[in-house]
Amino acid sequence: MIPGLTDDAARECLTRVPYSAFPTLFSVCKLWRQELRDPTFHRFRKSTGIAQPVVVMVQPYCTYDNCPGLMVHRLVIFEPATGVWSSLPPCPNLTHGLPHICRLAAVGTELVVVGGWKIDTCLTTDEVHVYDFVSGEWRRGSPLPWPLRSSFACAATHDSDKGCRTVYVAGGIDRSANPLRSALAYEVGGDSWKPLPDMARKPFNCLGVILRGKFHVLHRHCSEAFDPAAGSWGPVEEFVPPGEQYPTICVTGVDGRIYRCMGREVMVQLDGAVWATVAKLPSEMRVAMTAVAWEGKLMVLGLDMRNGAFVAKILDLKATMTMTTPASASWRNVEVPPEYQWHVEVACCLVI
Repeated sequence: MIPGLTDDAARECLTRVPYSAFPTLFSVCKLWRQELRDPTFHRFRKSTGIAQPVVVMVQPYCTYDNCPGLMVHRLVIFEPATGVWSSLPPCPNLTHGLPHICRLAAVGTELVVVGGWKIDTCLTTDEVHVYDFVSGEWRRGSPLPWPLRSSFACAATHDSDKGCRTVYVAGGIDRSANPLRSALAYEVGGDSWKPLPDMARKPFNCLGVILRGKFHVLHRHCSEAFDPAAGSWGPVEEFVPPGEQYPTICVTGVDGRIYRCMGREVMVQLDGAVWATVAKLPSEMRVAMTAVAWEGKLMVLGLDMRNGAFVAKILDLKATMTMTTPASASWRNVEVPPEYQWHVEVACCLVI
């Protein structure tokens, strides 16, 4: 792969190249492309601690290029290891930016953008777009099957050993605002959709998370889980006891637990569906808007208590387990450049 070096030594060199340079490596030769596509390459990066988390967010911003004052949406990335903020290359098929309230799903080294409302038509779209961090290119995915939906749950699972890269979609409302109980699975590698069994409920404005290999749809005060191995939905279970506020922010950590933000508390679901407070939101954060988790960390994005500006904080989840009181949780401030101080619609995390 590199003249004068054994392939093992060359592989060690390529492994240590930052992910942002992958598109350059990908364009060099066929052997390097094969290496970058090999799941073993990425597993080795993770095992040696070279791979790093990358937070991807959908943010609106104002552009004057085509239409003065037009508010469009873009993909922004934040690297927790370096503190660097940047924008992903715009999708060439989306001249007016990303669809409003689209869904994001991280699948290995690829990012899948599903549905949403087109800015130029204000109509629900069936478009699917995939960004490949290895090649640095966008491609068009198979369209979302009818009926077109919005406000749906979405999450992805990735098992490189089995070659499984699946994005799940469930619930939502159709163009006539009718709630749906149908669900779908998108195989990223095969670029194909397949229907799943219907859910027991008709969830909308719902959340989707992957927990212990199952696709959980969280809606109102209940949850339903799809088990890919069994090919069926489990029974409807209580998620939030009646009378409590439904959380708009729920994420799953690598510890196999669900975390949520309710009011000013960050909580974790323990065995037996018991919720425990692990931290209080920072005093300067007025409200949490969205959150994303990776290995031992939770990033909460919200608004400043004083002026309503966009703020981001990172909580060490491992450290919270040894604290005597949640109020003493230590949050790390994230410096946000002025050009990225916009609210975040949705976020996810890849480890590349």
